[in-house]
Amino acid sequence: MKALNVAQKILLANAAGKPAQLPEPGQPLEIQFTHTLYQDATGTAAALAFEKMGVDRVKTTAVIVVDHKTLQVGYIDGDDHRYLESFSKKYGCWFSRGGNGICHSVFLEDFAVPGKSVLGSDSHTTNAGGMGMLALGAGGTDVSFAMAGTSYKIEMPNVVEVHLTGSLHPGVLAKDVILNVLKVIGIKGNKGICLEYTGPGLKSLNVTDRATICNMGTEGGVAFSIFPSDEVTQAYLEGRQRAKDFQPLLADAGATYSRTVEIDLSSLVPTIALYPRLKAMEPVANHAGMPIDAVFIGSCTNANYANLARVGEILRGKRVKVDTAIAPGSQTVARQLAAAGYMEVFYAAGVRIMENACSACIGQGFSPPSNGVMLSTANRNFAGRSGTESAQVHLVSPVTAAASAVMGCLTDPRDLISGDLAYKQVPPVVDMASYQAPLPPAEAAKVVMHYGPGIAPLPTLAGLPAKLEGEVLLKLGDEVTTDLIQPAGKYLSLRSNADEYAKQATFVQADKTFSARAAALRDAGGHGFLVAGDGYGMGSSREHAGLCPRILGVRAIVAKGFERIHLANLANFGILALTFENPADLERIEQGAKVALDTSGLESGQLKLVVSGVGEIPLKLAQGKEDIPMIRAGGALSLFASQMAA
Repeated sequence: MKALNVAQKILLANAAGKPAQLPEPGQPLEIQFTHTLYQDATGTAAALAFEKMGVDRVKTTAVIVVDHKTLQVGYIDGDDHRYLESFSKKYGCWFSRGGNGICHSVFLEDFAVPGKSVLGSDSHTTNAGGMGMLALGAGGTDVSFAMAGTSYKIEMPNVVEVHLTGSLHPGVLAKDVILNVLKVIGIKGNKGICLEYTGPGLKSLNVTDRATICNMGTEGGVAFSIFPSDEVTQAYLEGRQRAKDFQPLLADAGATYSRTVEIDLSSLVPTIALYPRLKAMEPVANHAGMPIDAVFIGSCTNANYANLARVGEILRGKRVKVDTAIAPGSQTVARQLAAAGYMEVFYAAGVRIMENACSACIGQGFSPPSNGVMLSTANRNFAGRSGTESAQVHLVSPVTAAASAVMGCLTDPRDLISGDLAYKQVPPVVDMASYQAPLPPAEAAKVVMHYGPGIAPLPTLAGLPAKLEGEVLLKLGDEVTTDLIQPAGKYLSLRSNADEYAKQATFVQADKTFSARAAALRDAGGHGFLVAGDGYGMGSSREHAGLCPRILGVRAIVAKGFERIHLANLANFGILALTFENPADLERIEQGAKVALDTSGLESGQLKLVVSGVGEIPLKLAQGKEDIPMIRAGGALSLFASQMAA
């Protein structure tokens, strides 16, 4: 039998239909996920989609977490949370209330299982790869179908080995590891690969370190990242009182990889990812002394006990010189920090303690001042994501952030560390009573759903016309992020009302007139087109970045290239994703151009965009042929409804 690596083993174990062998890289593979994960920013729309399917109870171990919309200014967010709680009771999900922690943190602590699989409505679901779990992010509609028992299609990836040697020096953390991995592989051009971590350096990385690394693999555009399940995994699960969940998952002797990336942990130094979009990963020492205005230490990426305890040791007996906030990843981490005395250290240092939630990572509180510079331990620094469009946010590790807060400027933490940066060891806090467990079916059937006045039903989307005629509403460049398409921040509460979210927020940072222009074209019977460069839809899994443009009448997007999750989301809402046969043709199309597209030949994969005054431009269908019935029907739910009615 062929020797398999860890990624191949876990894909085979979770493949739908239990095939005897895996397909070749690039070929389709159906995964039957064992676990699913919603968070509250994407969860309301996803849950509404699930309700439309008419399924009585979820078919997976389903976890729903309130962590994004926790500011709760006004009634909308509280209503969404009450709806999700009633949904959890009715359909058999675990429910984590606001303040309990970030979805990826609590999932890792209490639900992730080596060898199993999770599909989550958040792009950083990949975090659970640190547990030796197959973990992918997807749009909420796809997650809802997985909850209903439907398999999820991926392309069989090429498995890239990241071979780790050596061990990290004090002042260098897992965040620095993944920034240096991204420096090697780049943040573009990694579609169709996954990362598998191997080598003697594994033993020096605990499970939360490994999760940090898998979490930010998403920023490189890889399908997923995975570590083996070994004695380190076993020790973590025993500490969480989950020893029964352990199963070893190791590569076979002689397993092969498409290529190998060598990382010597001993050679790494504290690293900074410069604004914007991880523009460059460089040694902190190269920019030491950079003025800063604020420091945020938190997010699903690295707000675990070990990291925050190290922060406490750097802050002990000192005062921060700039506005500094810490948000623990979960209430169990916060309680562990309190038991060790670190909460007192934080307060004595002048730090603001924020809720155990996503918070400043997504612009939900603690936004920097105008034209300010913030250091953040989060995973993304897209323009405007902090809630302040004019601010610059640079990404660093928790200890770099702490040292810089103390000094009032960007500082290499090794300048403040003497010795090995030892921290207090206290037992983990385990509290499963903090969750609402799934109700038995008989009790669940009696649950009455709660729908707040701000929760609007998902719109019914019409099918694809045989001919699209309209205009190019926007011409965009490379790396159009989902934050740019459909920003969060102050607009986050609108996600339970997609029509209003579209009206107020779609492309508002790129062109404040977009929504009004698009709606006017739609109402006049025309169809909206967008054109863009490479990397369209990079970033989060938010499916509203597909749904809201669709509501505004966008029916086709022509780009040099699309990111995986967003490409699927476009199909789910009946938007054609097309690529240029000749990428240089992007320069032949101007914003405002009148265009037409005959959609009758979708099955051939070859189409021609007719541009007034320019002529025909050959295009290719970026989505799979299996997506065509869904696109023609108007989207996934429209197709599902027509199939149920037949």
